[in-house]
Amino acid sequence: MRVVLAPMEGVADASMRQLLSSCGGYDWCVTEFIRVTDVALPDKVFYKYCPELHEQGLIAGHTPVRVQLLGQHPGPMAENAVRAIELGSHGLDLNFGCPSNTVTGSCGGASMLKAPQSIFDVVSEVRKAVPKQHIVSAKIRLGWENKEDCFDIVQAVQEAGANELTIHARTKLDGYKAPAHWHYIKQVKQQFSIPIIANGEVWNRENYLQCKEASDCEDVMIGRGALTIPNLAKVVRGDEEPLHWSAVIELLIRYSQHEITSEKAKYYQSRVKQWLRYLSGYYTEADDLFRNIRVLKDTNSIVKQIRFQQCKD
Repeated sequence: MRVVLAPMEGVADASMRQLLSSCGGYDWCVTEFIRVTDVALPDKVFYKYCPELHEQGLIAGHTPVRVQLLGQHPGPMAENAVRAIELGSHGLDLNFGCPSNTVTGSCGGASMLKAPQSIFDVVSEVRKAVPKQHIVSAKIRLGWENKEDCFDIVQAVQEAGANELTIHARTKLDGYKAPAHWHYIKQVKQQFSIPIIANGEVWNRENYLQCKEASDCEDVMIGRGALTIPNLAKVVRGDEEPLHWSAVIELLIRYSQHEITSEKAKYYQSRVKQWLRYLSGYYTEADDLFRNIRVLKDTNSIVKQIRFQQCKD
C-alpha cells in the first residue's frame, strides 16, 4: 500500500508537512496548490509553496514532495509544470477537485469537472511537456453534482496520459460532508487501468479498511484525518496505535517554536487554534486546551498554556 499526505490549502504548508511526515508512514506529500493563470511563474513562487525544493524536493532528506498546480490554461500549466520538475519536484500533480468558490468562480479546480474535455486538454499538454521519467498525476472529485460523471472524467485523465489519479469520493456540491462514496472508485477501477489512490473520510484504521473494501483500492491519500491523529499514516498501515497525548503536545510545542519565529508568525494564533479543533476530534485533551486558549490574543500566553499542558501530563 501507499499512503500520501493530501494537499490542504491554508493548512498543510511546509512546516505542517515536516511535522506530520516526521511521524512516518508517508510515501510522498503533495503541496498546497499553486495557482497558474496565463504566465510563467517566477521561481520564488515555487519556493514559497515548496521550500523543500531547496533540499532536492525532500522533507528531512527522505519524504518526497510533489508540487500541485491548479489552472485551466493548457499552455501555461505545461510551462509551469516543466519548471516545477526542473526545480526538483518529485512528479507533478494537477488539481481538478478544489471546491472553493473563489477557485471555481475563476474556472479552476472543481469547476473543470463540468467539462472533461478541459481536463483532457490540460493533462495532455502537461504530459507532453514533462519528461516521461517524471510522474504526472491528477486529483479529482466524482463530479460537480452528478457522481456518475466520474467515468467521463477518469476517461479524460487516462486518455490524456496521466500516470496515476487520486479520487476524492465526493462531488463538489458534497463539499466535505460525510459519507464518502468509495464504491464509485471500485466501479472506476473495473473500467479503467490508470492506478487509483482513494481519498475521503479516512480518519482511522477502521475507516481505511472500510475504504479499501468498498473501493478495492489499497492506496490512500489522507488529509484532515492526519491533522486529527498526527501519526495516522502509520495507524492506517497497522504499524502503530494513535499517538499518546503527551507525544502530541511535543508536536504542538515544536510547531509553536517554528511558527512564532517564521515569516508566518502573525498567523500562529489562528493556525494553532485551528489545529487544536482538528485534534479534538480524537483527543479530549485538545478540546480542553482549545477552551483554555481560544480567547487569548497573546502568542506567549498561548505557548505558555501549551507548555503547562506538557507539565500536567
